[in-house]
Amino acid sequence: MATVVRYYGGVNLGAGGLMRTYTDCIAQALLGAEKIPILRLVTLRCTMPYALEGMARRELQAAGGTLSQVQHAAQVGMTFTLPEPAAVPLVAKLNEAGHGHIHWISVDDAALMSMPTSN
Repeated sequence: MATVVRYYGGVNLGAGGLMRTYTDCIAQALLGAEKIPILRLVTLRCTMPYALEGMARRELQAAGGTLSQVQHAAQVGMTFTLPEPAAVPLVAKLNEAGHGHIHWISVDDAALMSMPTSN
């Protein structure tokens, strides 16, 4: 979406002139604008023994994820968000490194529902 503000300076441009002016103004602004890709994020939740928490945090950071919640009880509960393309490889890496001790509680994306929910 773009917005153009034009202050009337006493010159009537007509409909065609206004359209060309507004289009050129937006095109010039877009040329200099920084393009930031929109990435779909997924939220994952898991539990694990305390001994795996440090490894999980390192792997999450390496995958570009954001830790949103940690609960320390009998086991460590983690909730985190990361870009969708990184989710499946991260889950696979954590499952392998965790030797079956990481249990996945939920995922918020149907495409990831094929992931193992526990190992």
